[in-house]
Amino acid sequence: MLIRALHRTWMILALGMLAACGNSDSPEQQVRTVIDQMERAAENRDVGELTEHLSEDFGDSNGNGREEIARYLRGYFIANQSIQLLTRIEQLEFPADDEARAQVLVGMVSRDAAATNQWDLAADLQAFDIALRREDGAWKVIFARVIQK
Repeated sequence: MLIRALHRTWMILALGMLAACGNSDSPEQQVRTVIDQMERAAENRDVGELTEHLSEDFGDSNGNGREEIARYLRGYFIANQSIQLLTRIEQLEFPADDEARAQVLVGMVSRDAAATNQWDLAADLQAFDIALRREDGAWKVIFARVIQK
């Protein structure tokens, strides 16, 4: 249960593959760019780059902070040698100038390290709520949770 919850939380950190829209300097485009960068970092299995997009104040709905997520990601990337993501932002709004909220649908296909020469794949589809805050000019994820449907 904890592994699945951490897996779900990790997926939210891997958001992206978004169509460009609006002014490239607009807050909406900046948030979309951050999500795209997180997706690429996840597909490249780059824990450092992913955690750079998390606020020092990050927390998920299971009480995990930035360091717990980084440890989970390291283990997940060791176990999964190939990760492909498909994401879609279902909703993006800005309740305040320096705050963004998004609902994101994430589809992930991964290949277990032990199955790299086999056709065994794991696939998952989850919806997430995330919150971001602008900190020193950069958008950082401050909260993530799985949307129960």
